[in-house]
Order: sequence, then C-alpha cells, then structure tokens
Amino acid sequence: MIPLKPHTIDDYIAAFPITTQLLLEQIRECIRAAAPDAEEIISYSMPAFRQKGILVYFAAYSKHIGFYPTASGIQTFKEELSVYKGAKGSVQFPLDKPLPLELISKIVKFRLAENMLKTKRKER
Repeated sequence: MIPLKPHTIDDYIAAFPITTQLLLEQIRECIRAAAPDAEEIISYSMPAFRQKGILVYFAAYSKHIGFYPTASGIQTFKEELSVYKGAKGSVQFPLDKPLPLELISKIVKFRLAENMLKTKRKER
C-alpha cells in the first residue's frame, strides 16, 4: 500500500511488503552507486533522484516496479529494454524476476551525463 504522502524514500519503501521492499532497496542502492551525488527526493509521490534536474523516478505496484528515466532514457536503451513492458518514458520490471541492475546503472549514468550537458549549455 503506497502511503498517501510519503515524505522520504524510507517512508515510501516501508509501506510495501518485505519482498517488494527488498527490490525497492536494490534499485535505490543501484541508483545511488551510479549517481552518488544525487539527492533523494519524493516527487509526484514517488521516489526520485535529482542532480541538475530529475534523473529518474521509480515506484512499486502490485506486479512490477515502474522505472521512469524520461523518454530519452527509454529511447537510448530501447533495445535492452525491449524485453520489458513500457511506454514512452517508463519501463516495468516484474516483481517475480531479478532487477536488471547493470542496465539500470547504465541508464542512470546516461541521464546524469545528459543533465550535466544541459546545464553546461545553459551556462554558456
């Protein structure tokens, strides 16, 4: 059960069954490792990481973890993500399968580089 207004990612994760909590912690740690300076926030009632703008969001559902790396993150990794359900800016990782942590890390690093480049362009 998703808390109505989670204030922290810890609050968000604590609202789920333990098996889902473990997956959420895995994805959180993966994102942290890929973007160690990113700030953890809650945005749109979902966990998110921000550095020079939003990097990614993630959320738990009854049968999957939703991962939201924006449309550019999906487009850039569309081949690797093609085995999962998804949409323009999202992908669904089933709860009954291992998370593709290496792929998630690559996507987060891509999004970080993208945000840094946008920031440099704005500064010019």
